[in-house]
Amino acid sequence: MKLAKINLAEIDWHFNSAWEWPMPVKISVIALSCMAVAGGAIYYDTIGQLAALGVAEKKEIELKKTFVVKHNQSENLPEYQNQIKQIKQKLLEIIKQMPMEEEISGLLIDISQTGVASGLEFKLFKPAPPVRQDFYSELPINLEVVGKYEELCSFISGLASLPRIVTIHDLTIVPADKTKLSKQSNMLMTVLVKTYRENGNSQNDIK
Repeated sequence: MKLAKINLAEIDWHFNSAWEWPMPVKISVIALSCMAVAGGAIYYDTIGQLAALGVAEKKEIELKKTFVVKHNQSENLPEYQNQIKQIKQKLLEIIKQMPMEEEISGLLIDISQTGVASGLEFKLFKPAPPVRQDFYSELPINLEVVGKYEELCSFISGLASLPRIVTIHDLTIVPADKTKLSKQSNMLMTVLVKTYRENGNSQNDIK
């Protein structure tokens, strides 16, 4: 069976004459219309949904990562709590080694006596104003002492042996008299010594 040829030029393409169009043309127009409608639906609706799906998938990945982190933290919580407890205990021990305000004068005397006992001569002993930190204050003391190298070492060792915390900073040692250089020559040591004082109720704050 042969299909009749359709002369498209003879067709009245006015929409009102659509009922007169040949059946193959009607089918083609209907098919194209359906495709256009489907394409518009995909473009205006489905594409937006796909974009939203992509965002949701990324959010899901982020939530999974957050969940894993939180889960691991919850499993390690007892260990973290134990570590915090140990840190607080160490801080309390350190604070107990800090002199109280009324003990500062005694500590300054101890530092001076340690230098004298080591055989040193003090050229400068100058406490500086306190420097406040979070839960403690630094108490700087500028020192200049003269003595043999062994005596300087003995002084530093003596400071480290004091019952209160004393730290050494900016230490320099030069010959006291550059014209007399020998193993027995006196040396001039300039050093910043710091001790520390508790601020108020630091122990209660840490607990």
